Amino acid sequence: MSGVAYKLVDRTEWDAARRDGAYVGSAVDRADGYIHMSGADQVSETARRHYAGRPELMLATVELARLGPALRWEASRGGDLFPHLYGPLPMAAVTAERPLSVGADGVMTFEDGATGWP
Repeated sequence: MSGVAYKLVDRTEWDAARRDGAYVGSAVDRADGYIHMSGADQVSETARRHYAGRPELMLATVELARLGPALRWEASRGGDLFPHLYGPLPMAAVTAERPLSVGADGVMTFEDGATGWP
């Protein structure tokens, strides 16, 4: 498993998390009981499937070693392992953040003009 994971977050929710010192998850995360994250090889597909047509997002890079036992790698419906965080995401574990939008076609476009991932 990689040393980092990625979380796509609504920008307004992310601003609140910065103020509060931790991200408690989206409505979907809270309903599922954990914060969904993606590996580097998974984030493009996550954006396409779950965030298509969404502007005003942030992509947070999370250092997994800082999460401790609340982090679990669990199988999705397709069998791929995804990082799930059972608890708030502390801002101290976030090593980078990048503003972006996801087009209707599911392609991530970063504010610096780059498209896709990485």
